[in-house]
Amino acid sequence: MELRVLVHAPRGRDAAVVQGVLAQQGITALVCTEHAALLAALVEGAAAVVVTEEALPDLMADDRLVEWLSVQPPWSDFPFVVLATKREGRRPDNDFRKLHNLGNLVLLERPLNAETLASAAESAVRARRRQYAAREHLDELGQTRQELQRLNGELESRILQRTRELASANDRLMKEINERERAQAALTQVQKMEAIGRLTGGIAHDFNNLLHVVNMNLELVSLYAKEEKVKPVVDRAKSAARRGARLTNQLLSFARSQSLLPQLTHVNQLLAGMKDLLEISVGSGVEVELDLCDEDAMVVLDPGQMEMAVLNLAVNSRDAMPAGGKLKIVTGTRYFDTDERDLPAGDYVIVAVTDEGAGIPSNVLPKVFDPFFTTKPVGSGTGLGLSQVYGFARQSGGIARVRSEEGVGTTVEILFPQADEEAPGPVATRQGPAIPRLAGACHILVVEDDPDVRRVIVECLSLIGYKVTEAANGTEALQSLAAVKPDVLVVDYAMPDMTGAEVISEARKLVGELPVIMATGYADMAAVERLAGKPKILRKPFDIAALGDAVTSVLEAARDKAEAASL
Repeated sequence: MELRVLVHAPRGRDAAVVQGVLAQQGITALVCTEHAALLAALVEGAAAVVVTEEALPDLMADDRLVEWLSVQPPWSDFPFVVLATKREGRRPDNDFRKLHNLGNLVLLERPLNAETLASAAESAVRARRRQYAAREHLDELGQTRQELQRLNGELESRILQRTRELASANDRLMKEINERERAQAALTQVQKMEAIGRLTGGIAHDFNNLLHVVNMNLELVSLYAKEEKVKPVVDRAKSAARRGARLTNQLLSFARSQSLLPQLTHVNQLLAGMKDLLEISVGSGVEVELDLCDEDAMVVLDPGQMEMAVLNLAVNSRDAMPAGGKLKIVTGTRYFDTDERDLPAGDYVIVAVTDEGAGIPSNVLPKVFDPFFTTKPVGSGTGLGLSQVYGFARQSGGIARVRSEEGVGTTVEILFPQADEEAPGPVATRQGPAIPRLAGACHILVVEDDPDVRRVIVECLSLIGYKVTEAANGTEALQSLAAVKPDVLVVDYAMPDMTGAEVISEARKLVGELPVIMATGYADMAAVERLAGKPKILRKPFDIAALGDAVTSVLEAARDKAEAASL
């Protein structure tokens, strides 16, 4: 009944003709000779109304139609198809207002052909179908909301009960030994962060492997495909994969303590690329404004850690503005002389993050960079965010400092030594892999537990021209070493039976010094350096050119070392 079309054309054979045209299109049409019958049918249900203009005066004079239109639910915008009489010049205002009161209408001037009428009716029915679909979605959302409210009520009750129990136990513990409770709370917080970090790292590692397979297969597609129209499609997909890789790198940075991998970084470009992520992180109530300087703000630092530092500051600013406000990130360059405390003289790049929050009390301000210090309620903050920012700035040769005024807001500045303008920039990505002159004479052993990742690395190395042997885990890799001594070992870090660092250590015991590339998105750098020294690190996801460059660089380094030893 809701999909039928009502026809109201009281004069002549118009109603029968319209009904016939609609029937040919498979549309059920009900002819209503009286406007009262039309109104009754509307209440019962219909998808659209086809009405002639001469029937409108009597129809619009009935207040029931106006009332019915005014009380439509939010999802409804009932369509009318009006068959109007062709007129010269502008339609009279009175007639125009009547048509306008109908709301969603299609005006067709007679005479018209059957196809035009059928097309208009079909469009109206399709539009009504979409409205019905919206109604169903709204009903589902309403049911889901009710269920969620019920579950939230139960959860809040359970949380309240548990909170009371914990509060009672905590009160007893505070009475017994106040200082020990504080130390235990700090230890519990550290353990919680470690557990969350492990979970985050594991998820990000697996997702990084998926991105790596997607990225390298896209490169293979761009190499194999000959059609020019394929290239922009691949470029768009690779751009999305790179954005996903940035997100996983931020998760991995949170999940572990890692050695910094500094490189020449354009701070303005990094911040501009983060704007979408910052807006998502702070929510719709906070406006993010970037005020980037015109100078080349180039520094040498780990860009992933820089992104994490800015995100930490942005989240702190969001928490300081619960009612919303503006988060402003400003960059600039400045020269500091020797009188500046804790900073050698020189040119510096300044990144300032300012919020409009409540500010920090003066007695608290000196403690904000202390580890585990937080003004947030227990369980709402780790107290590590600002200390991580400060530690990263100091490790990068700079400093972090804070200014705040209660009731006005807070500004955190991070200062980094400005990089030499003649410092080498990032290596340009090649469109295809370079084929070394002696590639065919080199044998590479690839150790990777993920079959898709392993397969794409093997295929790319074979495409460059290397001979490749593959192993699914450390045990298989060590067995393969007995059969053939490879020139290079490419190994993942996180594997089920033994880590990449353990594989490298055992391999060197069996065959001696061996050029190694650790291709991974997640690695315990302390364990790697303890067991395997400092191998070449190739972070996933990487492209074919980066893989080829890494193999070439370790081979050349091994050759130079051998030549130096022979002198």
